[in-house]
Amino acid sequence: MPIRRIAVLMTSFNRCESTLRSLAALTRQQRAADFTLQVFLVDDGSTDGTADVVQSAFPEIRVLKGDGTLFWNGGMRMAFAVALQESLDAYVLLNDDTVLYNGAIARLVACAQMRVEAERPVIAVGSTVSPQTGEHTYGGIMKHVHGAVIRFEKIPPHECLAISCDAMNGNVVLIPREIANAVGNLDKRFRHQFGDLDYALRAKRAGFQVMVAPGYFGECASNSKAGTWRDSSLSLRKRWKHLLSPKGIPVKEWFLFTSRHYGWRAMYYAFSPFVQTVVSSVLSHDGAGATRRESRPAS
Repeated sequence: MPIRRIAVLMTSFNRCESTLRSLAALTRQQRAADFTLQVFLVDDGSTDGTADVVQSAFPEIRVLKGDGTLFWNGGMRMAFAVALQESLDAYVLLNDDTVLYNGAIARLVACAQMRVEAERPVIAVGSTVSPQTGEHTYGGIMKHVHGAVIRFEKIPPHECLAISCDAMNGNVVLIPREIANAVGNLDKRFRHQFGDLDYALRAKRAGFQVMVAPGYFGECASNSKAGTWRDSSLSLRKRWKHLLSPKGIPVKEWFLFTSRHYGWRAMYYAFSPFVQTVVSSVLSHDGAGATRRESRPAS
């Protein structure tokens, strides 16, 4: 099935300049391309005027308004739900801090359509690099299973060949209509994390392939660990608060993800991030305390 009418799904919250840069790069994608783009942007209660500025600069974009409680997965779900009603040919997940290279959407379409001609349609995943370092940041993910150990590992794209993968970051991803109709929307039980990973894993379970398209598709900086539950310089109390927040690893959501995708290992992995946070926090602060004691001048 030709991919000619594409929905681009985005969500934003209080980073107007970043969103505008992403949209500016996106609007350049249709030049000399054999497809049209309809952008559905959810503004999740921004207080920096994002919705009004976007609507003024890009009047063709459909801006949907959230109430500030949607976070990434909830915002993308809202955009996806509206777009699904219009029976378009494909749906692109795009982070509002991802700046696409020229021709990126056309390359995703080419990858998806090449696979469609050979067999069932596939999810085509685009990879990104850091604008500061040029290092690989987001894209396809492999699920490695070794006995009781499961690891999800980001993989860089091949220069020329599409690579099969198991999961994905939703920074720039194309989902053909047949897959969207079969798998449905992102799971509403995830608020911020896990929705994109879960979607790819469910698609694989439904018999579809997820492919990392060749080359890089744009720039997107890695999320900083500073001030998050991964920041070992914070007190355990602060780390624990961040860990349980929507942008951390909320207990119910993590239990759902592990029970769905970790099989008989789910019980161990369900508790591992919480145990690891406590242990690493205790060890790092004990080490810092020992260093301070050793550095004291003799009395």
